[in-house]
Amino acid sequence: MGYLKVDISNFLAVVTIDNAPANALASGVLKELSKLLDEFENDESVRVIILHGEGRFFSAGADIKEFVQVSSETEFSKLASNGQELFERVENYGKPIIAAIHGAALGGGLELAMSCHLRLVTEDAKLGLPELQLGIIPGFGGTQRLPKYVGTGRALEMMLTSEPILGLEAVKLGLANHAFPQEKLLEETKALATKFAQKSPKSIKAVIELLNSPKSVTYQNGMRKEAELFGELFGSDDAKEGISAFIEKRKPNFTGK
Repeated sequence: MGYLKVDISNFLAVVTIDNAPANALASGVLKELSKLLDEFENDESVRVIILHGEGRFFSAGADIKEFVQVSSETEFSKLASNGQELFERVENYGKPIIAAIHGAALGGGLELAMSCHLRLVTEDAKLGLPELQLGIIPGFGGTQRLPKYVGTGRALEMMLTSEPILGLEAVKLGLANHAFPQEKLLEETKALATKFAQKSPKSIKAVIELLNSPKSVTYQNGMRKEAELFGELFGSDDAKEGISAFIEKRKPNFTGK
């Protein structure tokens, strides 16, 4: 595969995102992830999946340069809906998916990590949703999942400031399960995953299904509204300014239009 490297051993599949320099979640990355989920579904040699990032980051977010290739609000809403659908599949997948986060998980990178069943982080990893710096909002379920882990007030602060939190704080807030020094992250993630892999696959699948069953109609409505507003905001002058500023590496000047 072009963007994902896969290593399967002892019932563990380590899937490494390899899209230098920041492992942006380009459309090709998401397509390959979807294909891998298809392949692992009935693969008895895979009982637990670990998502990891090559190089300095887990994933610094969506590929902003792809945004300028989308021309209409409807297309942006569809883009968000497609991402939400994939991440919903991750969240409801019948085999545990663990995000092993180092460096940074920002924007779409954190949205992907939040859809995984567990998150293990380095102590100094940066986790955040900085989309408002671009004049837009999270579009892959971030507005719905982050409050579930850290509470509404903290989620609002993280999104409105666009400031990330560190791995140790993420554990305290419940956004991550454990924090480790970077040199031990993958080793400790594999150790935990191995414990999972020793359990009955059918029992694990049943537990995941039961834990995800209480989702309310309000949550689903929130996801639809997120995709809708994600599309609408891309039609604004502020979004155009925010994306241009990001690409040009300057501070945006938002006008409220």
